[in-house]
Amino acid sequence: MNVFGVDIGGSGIKGAPVDLERGDLTQERHKVLTPHPATPDAVVDGVVEVVRHFDWSGPVGVTFPGVVTSGITRTAANVDKAWIDVDAAGLLNERLGGVGVTLLNDADAAGVAEMTFGAGRGRKGVVMLLTFGTGIGSALFIDGRLVPNTELGHLELHGHDAEKHASTKVKEDEDLSWHQWAHRVQKYLAHVEMLFSPELFIIGGGVSRKADRFVPLIEEIRAEIVPAELQNNAGIVGAAMASASK
Repeated sequence: MNVFGVDIGGSGIKGAPVDLERGDLTQERHKVLTPHPATPDAVVDGVVEVVRHFDWSGPVGVTFPGVVTSGITRTAANVDKAWIDVDAAGLLNERLGGVGVTLLNDADAAGVAEMTFGAGRGRKGVVMLLTFGTGIGSALFIDGRLVPNTELGHLELHGHDAEKHASTKVKEDEDLSWHQWAHRVQKYLAHVEMLFSPELFIIGGGVSRKADRFVPLIEEIRAEIVPAELQNNAGIVGAAMASASK
């Protein structure tokens, strides 16, 4: 069964058809840059462009970098504040011609994909997926069940949102070495571990492709730390899964 998934991020909007038997993309994903300012209309234009690139006409699953409840976007940390309290699922569905749109938090989507097809498959207990990118997203699982919209990138760390201290964007903006950045990630993981005591951290986002550069540098964390197996496609796969489950 093929379903379409779109992943809205702070820097890019990417999507592709997904084979739900394999948990993998059926075609190379198409990506457009996230507009700035990332207003609802401008971002929806990007989603429409990605979907139409494949001449797709069926249901679509879409991720959003913030809290989503019943298709309504409740927060907007790394996109325009105009997203707050918007019926985003309805807006997307209208612009895509009524194909049927399912909207969910981006890290939750990535986490569901990893728990089904990737590094979290078959794992019980408390598992935490963290996506490092423009911000830090989180997906919390207890015995395989998702606790949605945790958004733990906004935990306070050193007096600021943690994602303002340890995201991949911060690494790039401050030109941090892998050692310097790993130290910041370690401090963040230690804080999350103190609060939730996970047995497994799955590190996702684009930086997961380079996990060998920084994961071995992270020390003093009791939980196992592994890179996401689906890497930066996890959000697309999870979005498609959410659409298929409706």
